[in-house]
Order: sequence, then structure tokens, then C-alpha cells
Amino acid sequence: MISIRPATLDDVPLLTALIYEFADFEKERHLVTITEEDLRRDGFGERPKFRALMAESGGDVAGYAIFFEHFSTWFGRAAMFLEDLYVRPQFRGQGIGKALLARVAAVARKEHCFGMKWEVLDWNLPAIEFYRSIGAEMLEDRKLLLFSGEAFETMAREAF
Repeated sequence: MISIRPATLDDVPLLTALIYEFADFEKERHLVTITEEDLRRDGFGERPKFRALMAESGGDVAGYAIFFEHFSTWFGRAAMFLEDLYVRPQFRGQGIGKALLARVAAVARKEHCFGMKWEVLDWNLPAIEFYRSIGAEMLEDRKLLLFSGEAFETMAREAF
């Protein structure tokens, strides 16, 4: 039996571990620097910057989703941005990813969002096929940009 629930402060150590598992799966663990303190502050502090859901199957933690609002000037309202959707390998194929996605969609609809956005790595063909099968549209004409590190710091310093 699958259950989806909001993450709590008590879940922070496990959520941190799951984020690192997800980074391993995406072959990007070397890029992850998040700490339990970061999650406590930014997810469960005075001004939360994200929300998280935990998926359980048979009493075991099977995966998680992290999401937040993302405003669109085109639509004049927010979409929900799905930052992470991860299901542990031993729980895949049980509908857990779809259940997490459905719960985020329900939250987005309840909050009058126009839809959802997320990213997928181009080599993750099973995920791409799944997303297409549920009706998600791949935005082939868009390219994701990342502005960080020294270039970001230099630009930010130029503002003052």
C-alpha cells in the first residue's frame, strides 16, 4: 500500500539521505552540498522556500518530491515547479512516482496554479517516456541555463 504525506522536521535526516541517493542516480553527487541545516531552515523554518512529500510503501520510505511555486508572467499566475521526484530503485514500477506527481498536481490545482514544470536529464529515457505517457510536454525549443559560481558572484557584485 502506497501512502503520501507531507514531510516533517523529523524527516530531515532521511530527506537529506534521499537527496544524496537521487544525486547518485543522476551521476551528480559531486555537485550536491545540501545539509540537514539547509533543509531545516529553507523547508521548515520561518519562511519556507519549498515543500516536500514523502512516499511510503509497506511502511518503508520509498521516495520523495520537493516542489515550490514558480510565477509566470505569460499566464499571470504560478505554476508548481517540481525540483525533485525520486523513487528508490527497489520501489520502482509500483506507481509511487505517479502517486507523488499526482499529489503535487493536486496541490498545484488547489492553489490555482496553471500547471507544473520540471526538468529531466536527456539520458533518463524511462523517465522521459513516463512523463510523455501522462501527457507532459517536452519543451524542445527551450534551453535550461545555470548561472552560478564565480560568474554569478562577479555579476552580483557589479550591482553595487
